[in-house]
Amino acid sequence: MGSLDIKTKRLSVEGKLKDVNGPSFSSRISQEIKGNNALNRPYQSIASQVLYGRLNDLPKKVRHYVEDNVKLCKPDTIHICDGSERENELLLYLLQRDGMIKPLPKMDNCWLARTDPKDVARVESRTFIATEEMRDTIPVVKNGVTGTLGNWMSPEDMDTELNMRFPGCMKGRTMYVIPFSMGPVGSALSKIGIELTDSAYVAASMRIMTRVGTKVLKTLGNGDFVKCLHSVGVPLPLKEPLNNNWPCNPKDTIIAHLPERNEICSFGSGYGGNSLLGKKCFALRIGSILGKREGWLAEHMLILGIENSKGVKKYFVAAFPSACGKTNLAMMKSALPDYKVTCVGDDIAWMRFDKDGKLRAINPEAGFFGVAPGTSMKTNPMAMETISRNTIFTNVAETSDGGVFWEGLEGEVPRTTKIKSWLGVEDWHPEQGKQAAHPNSRFCTPAAQCPIMDEKWQDPEGVPIEAIIFGGRRPEGIPLVYEAFNWQHGVYMGASMRSEATAAAEHKGKVIMHDPFAMRPFFGYNFGHYLKHWLSFQDKETNKLPKIYHVNWFRKDKNGRFMWPGFGENARVLDWIFRRVDGEDCAVPSAIGNLPKKGSLNLEGLQDNVDMDALFSIPKDYWQQEVRDIAKYFDEQVHEDLPPEIMKELRGLEARVNAL
Repeated sequence: MGSLDIKTKRLSVEGKLKDVNGPSFSSRISQEIKGNNALNRPYQSIASQVLYGRLNDLPKKVRHYVEDNVKLCKPDTIHICDGSERENELLLYLLQRDGMIKPLPKMDNCWLARTDPKDVARVESRTFIATEEMRDTIPVVKNGVTGTLGNWMSPEDMDTELNMRFPGCMKGRTMYVIPFSMGPVGSALSKIGIELTDSAYVAASMRIMTRVGTKVLKTLGNGDFVKCLHSVGVPLPLKEPLNNNWPCNPKDTIIAHLPERNEICSFGSGYGGNSLLGKKCFALRIGSILGKREGWLAEHMLILGIENSKGVKKYFVAAFPSACGKTNLAMMKSALPDYKVTCVGDDIAWMRFDKDGKLRAINPEAGFFGVAPGTSMKTNPMAMETISRNTIFTNVAETSDGGVFWEGLEGEVPRTTKIKSWLGVEDWHPEQGKQAAHPNSRFCTPAAQCPIMDEKWQDPEGVPIEAIIFGGRRPEGIPLVYEAFNWQHGVYMGASMRSEATAAAEHKGKVIMHDPFAMRPFFGYNFGHYLKHWLSFQDKETNKLPKIYHVNWFRKDKNGRFMWPGFGENARVLDWIFRRVDGEDCAVPSAIGNLPKKGSLNLEGLQDNVDMDALFSIPKDYWQQEVRDIAKYFDEQVHEDLPPEIMKELRGLEARVNAL
C-alpha cells in the first residue's frame, strides 16, 4: 500500500463512510458534515450563485453532482462552461487579471503561465487507486519488495483522506463546471466526464484538451458520466502569499481514483495531468478499467497515418514513455518523399475491435499537451507551427521580444535576444548553470491547428490499426526495429519495455526503468490482469490482430553518439513496417524477433553514415543480462499475477539468446 507523508488537521465529522458502490464522495459525506458549524455558515441558494450559465439547464444527475459539491466545497460563485469563444475570452481575462498568465505579444493569442516551483510534475507517490481488494489494483509483490506498479488505498481510508481536504476548500473562489467528451461527441467509442474545479487555468486548458460545452450535455442527457472533482486547495482569504500567483497546496496533494464510483478526486496541484482530469486520470487510469469491463483498450499511444505515393494509407499506434519522441513521431515530416505522415493523436489511443474483427482507434483528446524542451523546427516543424497561436505555455522561458524559449531552440532565437527563465531570472544565459525552461515545461494547444492532422482524426468510427509499435530510450543493445513473432510475443515485448526515466515524473533522468506498455504510472488496475486482458484478444478467431513491433531511435555508439539520425529519417522504419504489414518478405528471424533483411531498409538519400551492422547487432552478453533483469522484475513486481503465457515467452527468449 502506498503511504502519504502528509500531516494534516482532521476535520470533525460524525460516523464512518461505508457505501463504496453508492454515489460520489461529496454526496456520501454531505449528511455527515451537517453537524460541523465551521462548514455550515448560512448559505445562499445554489442557483443564485451561478454567474455564468444556468443550473436548471444541467441534466438531473449532473445538477445533483454539482449541488452536492457546492455544499461540500463552499465556492462563492459557479460558472457552468459552454465551450464558447466568448467564455474563453472571459477565462483568459480573469487569469491575466489574477496574474496567473501573461500575453506573449510576438505570438497570436498565446499565453505564458509560471507555476509555483513546487508544482511542476506528476506526483506518482500521491496518486492512488481505491478498491475494496488491493489485488484488484496492484499485483501482490514478492516479500520484501516495494511495489512500483501503482499505489492502493482502501475506499474507507481514501474517504477519510478526502474528507480532510475538500470541505470548504473553494471558499472565496469560483467553481467551474466543465462538461467534456473524451473522443468525438456522440461516438460509441467516446466517454463523457464532468469536471468541477476552482481553477480558471484548468477550465481554459480543458477547453483545449477536450470537447467542452452544451453539445456534450445534450449528448449525455441523463446518462452516466465520470465524476471529476478538482481543487487547488487554497481557499480565500490567503493564509500566506502565493508564488507566481499560482495557488497550490503541495503538502496536501492527493490524486484519487475510485473505480467503483467512476470518480476522480484531485486536490492540491494545479498542474498538468494532476488537474486536467480528462488526461491521464480519466483517459488512462479510469479508461483502462472501463476498457477491461467493456472489452476494449485505453493506451498511452500515439496514432498516425502513413500514406505512400500510390495513395495507400495505413494507421499505426505507438507507445513510448513521456518525453521519448512520441509527439515528434506523431507529427513527423517524412524524409522519404514517397511517404506522407498524418497525425490522429500524439498521446492516447482508445481501441476496440469492431464487428468485423478490425481494431479501430480514436484519439480521446482534442489538444496536445506536449513537452516543450527539445521541440524545434529541426525536430518537429509541425508542432512548432501548431503552437504558434491559441496556445497556453507553462514554465517555459520568455524572450524580450515577446516570444518563448526552451532548451532546443538555441539556433532559432537571435543571440541578441534577452531571455527570462521560467524561474524569473532576467537576462538568462546557459553558462549560469541552470536551465531556461523547466524540463517538464509544456504547451497546451488545439490539435485542429496541426497542419498534418489526419482527415479522419475525428471520425466517430475510429481509424483501422494495422501495426502496434513499442519503444523507449535504450542507449545500448536494442536494435533499431524488430517484429514480434506473433500477438503473444508482442504482448511480452510490451510487458518487458524499459526506458530512461523522463522529467515528466519525479524520477531522475538517465536511469533505465521498467515501463511496461509505457503505462507504468497509468495502470488503473492490476498489471497482471492487464496482461491477461491483452492476451485475451488472441482467443477470438474473428479478431484480425495487428502486427507488433519494437523500435529504438536512441542507441549510441562507444563514443556516446546516436547511431541513428532519428526524426524524419524514422520514416524509413515506418516504411519497412508498412511493407511487412502488406506481407512483403523482407524480414529474417533472430533470437529476439524478426529483423529487417539485409538491404531491406530503404536508405536512399540518407545523409548520415550509419553502421547498420552495429545498429542491428544483438550482443549475447547484453541480452542475457536483459533476460535476467526482466525475469527479476516479473518475479518481484508481478509475481503470482504474471500470466504463464508471458513467462513462456521469456523462457523462449532466454533459450534463443543462450544459443547465439
